[in-house]
Amino acid sequence: MPNPFDDIFLPASPADPTEAAKRAMRPLRKRFYTDVSVRETAAGFAIELDSRPVRTPARETLALPNGALAETVAAEWRAQGETIDPAKMPLTRLANVVIDAVGAAADEIAEDVARYLGSDLLVYRADGPERLVARQHAQWDPVLDWARDAHGARFILAEGVVFASQPDTAIAAIRALIPKNPWRLAAVHVITTLTGSALLALALAEGAIGLDAAWSAAHLDEDWNMELWGADALALERRAFRRAEMDAAATVLSQVGESL
Repeated sequence: MPNPFDDIFLPASPADPTEAAKRAMRPLRKRFYTDVSVRETAAGFAIELDSRPVRTPARETLALPNGALAETVAAEWRAQGETIDPAKMPLTRLANVVIDAVGAAADEIAEDVARYLGSDLLVYRADGPERLVARQHAQWDPVLDWARDAHGARFILAEGVVFASQPDTAIAAIRALIPKNPWRLAAVHVITTLTGSALLALALAEGAIGLDAAWSAAHLDEDWNMELWGADALALERRAFRRAEMDAAATVLSQVGESL
């Protein structure tokens, strides 16, 4: 039997501008359900539409690890209007990825997060102007201070595009914080790729920095350039999409514990 969700949720990310353009040309599927509910099952807290379980693209049950997260996902389905817009369902998309892919690729995903530590956004600083340098120090140094003070990880700063090799001990200390839980691992990976910083992602996961502060720190250079040159509508639209993705990942981190 065909999966009714196959033509709604696709594996490629609309964050890619080419793929986003293709998706924008695809008609949205009409809403085909009235009621959205959550039911506890052997697989977890399953999302149901008119008492029928939602399936992931791989035909697994869309089930969340706890009721609170399931209700948040259910709210995305309830919020859909006459059509179903996947761009407005970041938690559902993230859940699909976790259920269909993360378990089998956990080591690879963790390794991808770890690779960012060798060239993390926060260690590469501008050499001017002075106001930009000061802003980077104000927003980025607290995360590096947390890595040093809480975990003994001292990262080396560099100016411009000159590569700075990071101490193996520092990378190992922060790498140990990469979650084992597949939901938290997926969330950290999303935040790492969105921000270009595993340090920011793991600091957020550990509660060492807040969501808004992490977002601002990740977009410090972009904000600086927008202040100087302005921003176009497409850039702002893509930024809003990325913020929704980051909010969804942060929701997972706040509602799913490592022990689950």
